[in-house]
Amino acid sequence: MSRFEEEEEGSWSLSFAGAGFLGLYYVGVSQCLRERAPRLLRGARRFYGASSGALHAIGLVLDKPVDFCCHHVLSPLLQLEQQRLGVFHPSFDPLEHIRQHLQELLPEDAYVLASQRLGISLTRLPDGQNVIVTDFATQEELIQALTCTLFFPFYCGTIPPEFRGERYIDGALSNNLPFSDHPSTITVMPVNGTADICPQSTSASMHELYAFNTCFQISTQNFSLGISTLIPDSPEEMADFCRQGYLDALRFLERRGLTQEPVLRTLVSKQPPAPAQGTRDAGDDGGQQAALSLDWTVPSVLIQDVPDFERLSPELEAALRKSCTRDSRPWARFCRSGPGRMLTYLLLPCTLPVQYVYFRGRRLVMWLPDAPADLWWMQNCLRRLTLKVYSRTKGQLAGYQYPPARGSSCGPGQSLSILFCS
Repeated sequence: MSRFEEEEEGSWSLSFAGAGFLGLYYVGVSQCLRERAPRLLRGARRFYGASSGALHAIGLVLDKPVDFCCHHVLSPLLQLEQQRLGVFHPSFDPLEHIRQHLQELLPEDAYVLASQRLGISLTRLPDGQNVIVTDFATQEELIQALTCTLFFPFYCGTIPPEFRGERYIDGALSNNLPFSDHPSTITVMPVNGTADICPQSTSASMHELYAFNTCFQISTQNFSLGISTLIPDSPEEMADFCRQGYLDALRFLERRGLTQEPVLRTLVSKQPPAPAQGTRDAGDDGGQQAALSLDWTVPSVLIQDVPDFERLSPELEAALRKSCTRDSRPWARFCRSGPGRMLTYLLLPCTLPVQYVYFRGRRLVMWLPDAPADLWWMQNCLRRLTLKVYSRTKGQLAGYQYPPARGSSCGPGQSLSILFCS
């Protein structure tokens, strides 16, 4: 894919698959591209995304720094860590949390910057058709589209959000990797598959699964990563996954001749890696890089093989360490200790019912303004479902009224069942 050296800016795009809590992988990928091949980000025509991939894509469109991205991905994990039940705690409401952050942090002209540069994959209800939105008339439309693509049924709620008068759910359920079949699209996903940038498989399995416009390898590694998308690991483990994204993106660049230094080979040979300069571009070498051919001998490096990641990317390492820093106050330290954790578990039978009533009541009060529209939508869904069941049942019953087969003892005017006529 060294063709990017010869193509004009705006002729390629990047597509990010839905990843849930594994979206931190994209932070490492983007930081590697920003440091070692900035032309791929600067010259991209459009950034596509589904679910958390769309959330990361809007960060690239707005050119958010790496410490900002790390903080807003890892901060929910630190909050979940304080709740002993994690995502099963009644206070867990990821959609509302993200909606509030978008309203507070997006600049006023975000919808203008995102129009024609951001493509959000949505799944329309009730027909399940995929819709890719690329233009936004207002700031509220941009937030609504991002909220819709993040809505995973029953995990984020039961009533899907609304966008332009239609109900939509997670875009990953219909098109998880938008425009992945386009030859000039760089695809990225946090599980092993056929994407351009993805983790290297450690399994010998040759079986693959094609679903939602994405090809996955069937392996225990991918199964474990799939669970982590909904039930995250500790912040430190997720930070390692972000670092792995940096290494996977670096492998993509080196195999296609888009960097100058053989960084991954030096890691394998136990030599100090070349630090990223942050301003160097593969297109600024006088045209020499364009003559490089694909090099599939570039090794795959795991994060365990990099003892000093700070030499590789000081900015990313500093952002991850800062975002993983926990509250240092005495009570917070006690809650994280062994006795504190045991005490909170013992108090769960007393505290959990109160918390459940409080958070469910709070969610009900917040839902009241939208209740009429949601109830009307539910009524229409029940009506359509009833008509569909009725028409299908009527069609099946009408099938028994057809004329009997030739040679049957039943007369053509009889309304007996075919089972009795055979």
